[in-house]
Amino acid sequence: MIPVQPPVIVLVRPQLGENIGKAARAMLNFGLIELRLVAPRDGWPNPAAGPAASGADIVLERAQVFDTVADAVADCAHVYATTVRKRGITKPVVTPEAAAGAIHAEPGRSAILFGPERSGLETDDVAVARTIVTVPINPEFGSLNLAQAVILIAYEWSKGQALAQPPETELPVAAPQDELDGMIAQLDAMLVAANFFFPPHRTATTRRTLRTLLTKPGWSTQEVRTLRGVLSALDGKKAKRDLSSS
Repeated sequence: MIPVQPPVIVLVRPQLGENIGKAARAMLNFGLIELRLVAPRDGWPNPAAGPAASGADIVLERAQVFDTVADAVADCAHVYATTVRKRGITKPVVTPEAAAGAIHAEPGRSAILFGPERSGLETDDVAVARTIVTVPINPEFGSLNLAQAVILIAYEWSKGQALAQPPETELPVAAPQDELDGMIAQLDAMLVAANFFFPPHRTATTRRTLRTLLTKPGWSTQEVRTLRGVLSALDGKKAKRDLSSS
């Protein structure tokens, strides 16, 4: 089976180096490393791109520059244009999810075009593509920044890849029941001393509510010890205050 080639990300006439860097960061987050730039406004390399890429240096170092969209996608069998509007061109329109599925299924290289920050792709840019990619978006505010647009596509592509998952945080072992009972008993004794349980006929219900509350979080042994230390400190402070006032 021929391995699927990751799509090429093509930024058409990008304006700010910072946005190129942020797009590179979004790409590498989801396993894409081939970036092509078409006539970047401020030239290339751009010193503003590096800090914005936050470590995605491999993407920037391998970035290629082209004069035209046609040159940038000359070796690609499938070209997608990201745009909110069809711009009067009759082409298939798909979602990022559908585009990603097609890229995984189709042999040959794929390229995805993203327009300049201010205006997006021009009609002539879209004309080079075979398919338009768009997302359902708020009709009153359809503006995505460049990195947001790239990350939408890159994320959908990544669903078909074996990327490492974020490390799971190991949960502490829950405290045994006798430790919880000791903590609850300590609190109960303090509440009795403070005349908390009033009126008397509500004492059983209140104690039940407190037990339910204190057994919900799944306390660890360390958490139980910490809270018991807090209770002991409060109880000791109260005892000192009572002695000083007597």
